[in-house]
Formats: sequence, C-alpha cells, structure tokens
Amino acid sequence: MEGAKDTLWETVVSQGKATDEQLLGGLATRFRLKLADITQSDRQARELVPEQVAKKYHIIPLRITDSYLEIATANPFDLDCEKMLAFATGREVRIQLASPKKIQDKIDEFYRPESVIGQLLEGMESDAEVTQLKEKELEEIAVSAEEASQRPVVRLVDLILSEGILSRASDIHVEPEEGGVAVRYRIDGVLRQVMKIPRAAGLPLISRMKIISSLDISDRRRPQDGRARVAVNGVPVDLRVSTLPATLGEKVVLRILDSSRTVLSLDSLGFNPNEGAAIKALLDNRDGVILVTGPTGSGKTTTLYSALRHVQSEGVNIVTVEDPVEYRIQGIVQVQVNEKAGLTFAAALRSILRQDPDVVLVGEIRDQETAQIAIQASLTGHLVLSTLHTNDAPNAVTRLVDIGIEPFKIASAFRGVVAQRLMRRLCPTCKEVWVETIPAKLHRWVPPDTPLYRAVGCPECAMTGYRGRFSIIEVLTVTPEVERRIGAGETADRIAEAAHAGGMTSLWESGLSHVLRGESTIDELLRVVDVPQEDTAAPVRAPGKRPSPAPGVAPGVVKERESGPQPKPIAAEFELLEPVELGAPRQAAGAKVLLVDDEDMLRKVMRDLLERDGYHVVEARNGVEALDQIDRYGPDIIVLDLNLPGLDGYGVLSHLRSRPATADIPVVVLTARGDEENEVRVFEHGADDFLSKPFRARALSARLAAVLGRRRGRQKQA
Repeated sequence: MEGAKDTLWETVVSQGKATDEQLLGGLATRFRLKLADITQSDRQARELVPEQVAKKYHIIPLRITDSYLEIATANPFDLDCEKMLAFATGREVRIQLASPKKIQDKIDEFYRPESVIGQLLEGMESDAEVTQLKEKELEEIAVSAEEASQRPVVRLVDLILSEGILSRASDIHVEPEEGGVAVRYRIDGVLRQVMKIPRAAGLPLISRMKIISSLDISDRRRPQDGRARVAVNGVPVDLRVSTLPATLGEKVVLRILDSSRTVLSLDSLGFNPNEGAAIKALLDNRDGVILVTGPTGSGKTTTLYSALRHVQSEGVNIVTVEDPVEYRIQGIVQVQVNEKAGLTFAAALRSILRQDPDVVLVGEIRDQETAQIAIQASLTGHLVLSTLHTNDAPNAVTRLVDIGIEPFKIASAFRGVVAQRLMRRLCPTCKEVWVETIPAKLHRWVPPDTPLYRAVGCPECAMTGYRGRFSIIEVLTVTPEVERRIGAGETADRIAEAAHAGGMTSLWESGLSHVLRGESTIDELLRVVDVPQEDTAAPVRAPGKRPSPAPGVAPGVVKERESGPQPKPIAAEFELLEPVELGAPRQAAGAKVLLVDDEDMLRKVMRDLLERDGYHVVEARNGVEALDQIDRYGPDIIVLDLNLPGLDGYGVLSHLRSRPATADIPVVVLTARGDEENEVRVFEHGADDFLSKPFRARALSARLAAVLGRRRGRQKQA
C-alpha cells in the first residue's frame, strides 16, 4: 500500500469517492481500531523511532511505556513495519488509525521543524537584504543551537525584521500563544498581527533572535536584555531586544531604533508654534532641571535627544547617562548604566559632575538618590535634562516629593516640565471630511461649522487611515507664582492653576488644536487623552452655543473677560441656591480664611466667592492637613466641613479648642444635616456658627462677616 507513488487511500480521496473521515470511520469499525490523536506525541517515543523509520513506514510514534509502543498509521496491515518496530524497541506494537495527509504533516513538524518554516516562506519573499552588523566591542559568540542557525530559520527572522523596519514599525513582538507563535508589529503606536507560525518553529525563531542580540539561548527562565545591529538594504538599524519568560514560552520584543528615520530636531516633532517656542525658551537656561514626563512609548527620549541637538555647540560640554543608550550622537559623551558593575544612575552622575559638564542628561529619575544628585547639580550651575513617569506636568512635583525631595529644593531647581503624548497623523491620501454629529461632551470644545476629518484607509497607510505620528505636549514653565506654590508644598491642582495662568495649555488643548487643523481625528484624540471635566473656571454659556476661541488660543481655553468672572456650575449635591452677585460688598477685606472640605468642586466655588469679597483663602482637604495649615498660616476664620476623611470636623474642633494658640479662632461649620440635635452638637464642640448644605452664596459671606465682626467687637472690649 505504501510502495506506490500514490497510495490507494490517497487515490480514493483525490478522486472524491470518499473523504479521510469516511475511510477512517470504516476502517476503525471494520477492524475495531482506535482513531489516533496525533497532536499528542511523546518526545521519548520520537527519540526511540528515528526519522528515517517514520518516513519509510509512514507512521507517527505516539507514546511508549516499558511494555508497548503506540503508533499512528494509515496502513494497519503493514506486518513488516510492526515486526521491525517490535524487534527494534523490544516492545509490543499497538496500532491506531490516522489519515496519510495528517501523518505526513506531523512527520515534518515533529522531526523537521525547519520544513514548516520553509512552507511559511513560500510566497513571502522580500527584496530587502538584511545583514548583521557586529558590535566592535563584542567578541564573536559560538552558537551551539544548531536548529537556530539553519537557513530557513535565518531567512524567516530576516524577513520579519526587514518587513517590520520597512513598514515603519517601532517594535516587533514575538508572542507564544495557544496553537502557535504570533508576530505583531507596533506601527504608529498600535499593535497589528502580521503572521502566526506553528509552535514547532517558535523555539528556533526565538533562539535566533537571542543569538543575534548576544543573549544566552540556554536560559529561558530569566528575563534578558540585549541589543543588536543589522543593516536593511545597507542602512544600519539598532535593535533593543528584551525577553520575558511566560507560561507558554518566551516572549521577545525588539525595539527598532532607526536613526536614519528619526530626525532629532525640535522643529520636526510636530509641536504647535507656541509649544516649540516654550521648549526653546526653557533650553535657554544655563542651569536648573527640565523634565520630560509621560508613559512608556510617548516619545520622551526623542524629545530629549532633540533638545540636546538644540543646545549642542562647540563650546558646550554635554554628557549623558542612560539605560540603555538608544541613539548614538556624535560630539556627545554617552554613558551606559551597568548595575552589575556598580555603575548606577547615581554613581555615574557623581562621576560626570567631576568632568566639568555644561549640560547633563539623566535617562530617568527612578529613586531619591538620583533625584537629589540631579537637583544638586542643577543648583551648582548645570542644566540637567531627565525623564519622569507621571501623567501630566504638575504631578512631576508631587512625584518628586513622594520620592523624598523637599519642596523648597524642587522650587529652586525647576525650570520647567514637559508632559508628552503621541497622536497618529491622518493619511493625507485617504482622509475624508467627517459629516456625523460629534458627541455632546465635545460641543464646548469644537466651534460650529469646523471641518473635522475621519480615517478611511488605503494601501499607502496599510488600510489604517493613519500614517506617522506627532507630539502633543503641555509645557509648565516655572513662573514666580508657580515657584512659590511648589515651595509651599501645595497640591498639583494648585500648581496647575498657577501654570495655566502663566500660559500653560493642557495635553487636551494641544491635541485639539491639531484635530481642528485637520491633522488627526476626534477618535484618535479620545484614544490618547481624556476629555477634561467641566471646568468650574469656564463661563456659563447659552445652551447649544460653543465658546469662540480667542486668537491663538485653542477652543475651550477660557480666559477671564473684562466683565469679570461668572457663576460656575458645580455638582447638584453642593449646589448654590442662588447666583453669585458680582457687585457684592467687600466686607472684612484682607482677612485670612481656611476652607476645609474634601470636595474639590465646592471648595473651589467657595474660594472664588470669598476672594471676590476681598478675603485671602487657604485650602485643606482633610482634618490633618487643616491642622497643619492652621499652624502654618494662622487664619482669622475657618470654614469647616464635618464629614472629612480620617480626622473629621468634630476632631478638628476639639484640637482647636484644646490649644491656647487656636482656642479663639472662629469656626463656621458646614454640615449636610440641619436637624436640631446636630446643631446643638456643633455648638457644644465650640463652633461659632454653622451653615447647612446646600447654602446660598450670600449667606456664606454674611456669616463670615458677622462672625468676624463679633470677634473684633470682643477684641475692642478687651
């Protein structure tokens, strides 16, 4: 049956007289044989039955024990095969049925995984030529994994690399999963699967990638990091390679660092004109710290290198310490961190400061020691550039405080913070005008009759609708007011208020300006950043109308008009029962008021109301912070919410009245309960007055003025 070129089985199936399943079912019933599960084959059985024997008799060894050998065959009547296997293995041979086609496929997969790769490569040829470039400082490594050096494996890896590089991928992911190994490219920040190969070919493929990046291919249980250089069509490309042990095998990620495709200049990053000018103004400083913040893959390193290019000149000594060095820049001394050898960020930074640098780039501030040395370097006349992982620019300050840096040092050292994200650019070939209605939450940001566009997809952009990316940023410049708030240890929200007053635009506003110019889409903007919450600083407008932007300002960036501030919407449970009267008399001007409430919205409304009436306002979110602010600022009167996290309002009142220094400070209590029992308890704890929520706008000013008036009367009598 097996001697002919085409077996009887194959002839019957090819002529359509019966299917594999029909033949298997008939044979199994007639001769009472089991159907084989040929996906389950023991390695020990395959090692005992050589490839030549399996191919000669067209069988698959399934499992082996001390007493028998199970095989899968399409010819259960081959006595020569049964006798030979019984003699060679010294075991009883048990036969199961499988179709010839499945047996042949599994022989290739089990014994010759490179043949599976060869089948994959059919019809997948590429004209790109890939050659490996040896690092000068690396010794040649002897490769013991024979399967990883076979020609089909090498060709497949070269194909994956060349196609990834030519398709503008920033990363290549090789991920083991159920039933195979997936290869995905990250193009313009979005992963896209390009192929899936059988698991039998996955191990040689991953081993080959580890070989070219000088990693230990025998160690599959620990994460490893390496790098490689290849040339595609003669153009050198750097690769950063990272492996990660996973449940189904090793995952490998290759970061593509194509310096020929990366133009390191600030003007090429797609900034709005005012943003580029703000960054260049920061780089004009001769000392201080400038941070670039954002998540992984947001373009921080490219921005930093572009900044170095901007300040680089013959008379400027620039030194970097990085982990790893991603781009090699001529004329700049670059130091690679090596923690195993003791060369950490902090240790390298100490040595760099003895090399008389003008500009120092620290790859990332990760710990207190590195942060302290960087700030100390900036205070001694060096310009320090670095990165930090925070969501926005103002939170960079709170992140450093959390690390352990004193606020006054941060205030003295900081020159600015740049928060960054990347948005995809619409493909100019296929973009179309978007005629659908925009979501209601965007009405206040998009002026009427503004043309918007949507992504369509064409061969030029691989059917994605996008081609290339640009940066959106917010630039926090440290003005005197921002410096004062940082030094006082104020919250990120308060720092952001001062920064916006100094001209900072948010990430949302930066991205929105690109969308309104037709460079990207609303969907892409919403993918990258969230829609800001209704800003209480925004003026109330008539329903259905959108605010008109001021010249040079993105829509939604609201400035105070000459007519002055206007009423602000807040949450319903803290609603003011009447509008604020803009002409309210300024009573008790100059008095210091401490607002203690854990609701940011209500606290902001009260602050704006009281500041209009001439009060100086300090805020606290909880009871512990309130006691600290009382000791620091010595307020003339306190507005205290009872329901506070941690130490509640009753606890704050008890502390105040038990200390001689604070016993006489008048307190007006805010409470959501206006019943008689609560009112009595409030006064028993020493409150001077109370207001029930929701309250009227004029009532708050009137109560404060009355309480302060009574206090002054008592002071005069004394």
